Amino acid sequence: MGVGTLISVDEYLRTSFHPDCDFVEGEIRERIVGKRKHSYAQGEIVSWFNGRKDVQRLQSLPELRMQVGPNRIRIPDVVVSEMPLPDEEVFTSPPYLCIEVMSPDDTIAAMQDRLDDYLHFGVPNIWVIDPWKHRGWHVTASGWATAAGGIMSTADGRVAMPLVDVLLP
Repeated sequence: MGVGTLISVDEYLRTSFHPDCDFVEGEIRERIVGKRKHSYAQGEIVSWFNGRKDVQRLQSLPELRMQVGPNRIRIPDVVVSEMPLPDEEVFTSPPYLCIEVMSPDDTIAAMQDRLDDYLHFGVPNIWVIDPWKHRGWHVTASGWATAAGGIMSTADGRVAMPLVDVLLP
């Protein structure tokens, strides 16, 4: 089954893709496969959160499917959920935080489509991190705001993650 082939949500959920793909309105959408800096950042972000989960009561999960709409399934690089985790294989309610780690081949337009899905789904905190430029942004319905002082923080102040903790020098 190639990119552009229309299938049902049920068929998508029964199918494995390597690497996993998004599902948008019946279409399989390949995700950009991460390179070294992307993979490093993704792994370190998951470790950073998991090292603090007993205090923050948050659990991070890499590349978890989320059904953001009736015919839309997205796979953020990292999902951060309140504990205990929902008892479902594909999240159907918004997590606390979605994090996207940019790759050199990412486009702003494609990234914005994905972020719009998270916003419409009701995700209260959305971060985009560029490991090549050592920059991060908080994303809301009002737009992208650069992370002040290289600190990624959530709207409620519960989390403040320094980019230097999770990015290659």
